[in-house]
Amino acid sequence: MKIAMLSPIAWRTPPRHYGPWESIVSLITEGLVARGHDVSLFATGDSQTKAKLISVCPRGYAEETGLLPKVFECLHISEVFEHGNEFDLIHNHFDFLPLTYTGMTKTPVVTTIHGFSSQKILPVYQKYNGKTYYIAISEADRSPALDYLATIHHGIDLKKFRFKAAHGKYLLFFGRIHHEKGVRECIELARRTGRQLVIAGIIQDQPYFDRHVGPYLNDQIQYIGSVGPDRRDKVLGGAFALLHPINFDEPFGLSVVEAMACGTPVIAINRGSMPEIIADGVTGFLVRNAAEMAEKIPRVTHLDRRRCRQWVEARFSVDRMVDDYTRVYEKIVGSLPHGRKKEGLAGRSAPWA
Repeated sequence: MKIAMLSPIAWRTPPRHYGPWESIVSLITEGLVARGHDVSLFATGDSQTKAKLISVCPRGYAEETGLLPKVFECLHISEVFEHGNEFDLIHNHFDFLPLTYTGMTKTPVVTTIHGFSSQKILPVYQKYNGKTYYIAISEADRSPALDYLATIHHGIDLKKFRFKAAHGKYLLFFGRIHHEKGVRECIELARRTGRQLVIAGIIQDQPYFDRHVGPYLNDQIQYIGSVGPDRRDKVLGGAFALLHPINFDEPFGLSVVEAMACGTPVIAINRGSMPEIIADGVTGFLVRNAAEMAEKIPRVTHLDRRRCRQWVEARFSVDRMVDDYTRVYEKIVGSLPHGRKKEGLAGRSAPWA
C-alpha cells in the first residue's frame, strides 16, 4: 500500500523534546515501513525516518523562529495534495486545515483527530464529515456531531521505557506548563504533603509560569525543563507517582501511559480519557479533586508497579496501534471500486522520486 503520512511541522518528526503528535506520526510511519508498506512522510526537512521523507519546511517553526508558520503550513499541506493521486491513501495528522484541500484529489483521506483545541474548529470537521474518514484517539474525545471509522488509542515503543520495580521518592508533573495541565495544583499538593516535586515540560504559558510556578521553586519543588527521549524514562521511572490534576477533558495523555510503562503509578483527575487509560486502584487512582489526590498519595505504596507495566504492554504498545491503523487502511482502500486507478499523473514522476 502506498501511503502519504502528513505530519505537523511545529516540531521535527520524531520530536527532540516536546511534540506528541509528531511522536505518534513517527511511530506509525516506522511501524508501517517495517511491515513493508511504501510510506512517504511529509514532515520537516530535519526529520528522521526510514520512509521517503518529503519536506518544504527545513525545521520545525517552533524551533526556528525565522519561519512564518502559516506560510510553511500552506506550502507543506499543498505539497501533499498536489500529488495526492499518486497514493492509495493520505493519513492526515495536521488537524482540520488539510480537510479544506481534499477536493484536490480522489485519494481517500483519513484524519486522526488529536483532540479539539476549541469547539470553534468543529464546523470544518462537520463540512467534511462523510466525505473523509475520522479516527478518534479515545472514546471520550468523540464529538457527537461527527462520524468516526474507529477509536484507536495511542501506542508507545516499550523498548524506550525501562521498567523500574522500586518506588521512587519524588512526585512528578510531566507535560505542558499550562493551566489545563494543573501545574499549580501539583505545587499545592507538594507543599501540602511535604513531598518533593519535580516539574518537567515546555513552558506553553509564560505568564502562568511566572505567576504560579516560578515563585515556588526551591529545593523541594524543582523545574528541570523539557525532557527529551534521552532521559525521559529515567525521569518517569524514578518517580513515586505521576500527578495529573488536569483542568480539561484530556483527549489521551501520552505521559500517563509512558509513566505506567516505567512502572510509575498515576493519580489523575477523572476527566476525559483518563478512565480509558488508568485502571483505578491497579495502575493508579482516579480522583475528583486535589483533596482526594492528596489522600491517595500514601496509598501508592500498595500498588504493584509491575502491573502498571503489564497494563501498558497489553493495551498501549506501538504494534497494537499500527495493527489497528493497518486494518483501517485496508477497510478504506478495500471499499473503493475495484480496479480504480489514480488519474492525472500517469507516466509522470513525482519531483521527489
